[in-house]
Amino acid sequence: MSGRPMIPSAALLLAILSLAAAPAGPQAQLPPPDPDTEAAAIAQMVTAAEVAAWARANEDGQALLVAARMLDDVRTRPQSGDEPFLTADVLLDEAERMAGDDPAVRAQILRLRTREKGVRASAFGPGPIVIVRRVRARETFGFEVDARPNEVLRVAAIGDGDTNIDLVLREREGAVLCSDSSLDHYPVCTLVRPRGGPVRIEVVNRGSVWSRVQILTN
Repeated sequence: MSGRPMIPSAALLLAILSLAAAPAGPQAQLPPPDPDTEAAAIAQMVTAAEVAAWARANEDGQALLVAARMLDDVRTRPQSGDEPFLTADVLLDEAERMAGDDPAVRAQILRLRTREKGVRASAFGPGPIVIVRRVRARETFGFEVDARPNEVLRVAAIGDGDTNIDLVLREREGAVLCSDSSLDHYPVCTLVRPRGGPVRIEVVNRGSVWSRVQILTN
């Protein structure tokens, strides 16, 4: 089964865009962590990727700021490989280029850049693992993880937007446990395993050009 968050509706986008216009400062008290916090963090990052894609398509700098704030709330544990390309700072750079001479947007960007991020708390604890790989056209990049028993395993693969990315989770013997083959570049799989064990993660580039892919797993 797939645990993808829904693409924000117009009403939801209007609601979250109002957050970007709010003055930066001390954040509202975050909800206490729950047992699935790392999986929830991945869902939040994928939603931020969807909001960012909508913002680029509509040249909406305010929406990019919303996506940046969503990413800024999540702590991650980067692994070896290329630097992550979907980060709050990268989206702020994009928003700055898109803003032009708009003083209101530039002021919001400045506030987001200068916040004391080192002392801000995260609702997501240690955060998900981030792996960045370059996946060639029509290539499948695979690796194996050891799933913890009786806990949610959530995996996302966020491409850079140039091509369609699919995601498959398999047992070691090859049986498919979860597959997301939607025509987009941010597939997600959620798996609840009654017992732990090896799971093979396969990221598939369905397009005709190479793509950077930011892979998240808890």
